[in-house]
Amino acid sequence: QVQLVESGGGLVQAGGSLRLSCAASGRFISINAMGWYRQAPEKTRELVATITDGGATSYADSVKGRFTISRDNAKNTVSLQMNSLKPEDTAVYYCNAVAKTRFYGDRSTYWGQGTQVAVSS
Repeated sequence: QVQLVESGGGLVQAGGSLRLSCAASGRFISINAMGWYRQAPEKTRELVATITDGGATSYADSVKGRFTISRDNAKNTVSLQMNSLKPEDTAVYYCNAVAKTRFYGDRSTYWGQGTQVAVSS
């Protein structure tokens, strides 16, 4: 019902920057919230940042002051600007959306395929 496609991952040196983008498409009434999660090798998936349709944001303590999440409601996209990257930021980053659809309920969760971010020291 909702498809999410991420882009922008890559390999950078410590202290560098990357910008991740995610575009949502499909048949939905509205997208209530979008966010980014990440999963490092041999670790569980963790929340990085979220943003509501009203613009309220939240961040994991480990990325506060370095990462910025934003969205364009008209285009149904969400971005994550990552500055001052550290080796511990290395992970697969996943786009997430909570959407209201005609057939699947008011709050259904969808995931993108993931994009790799690698930070070298």
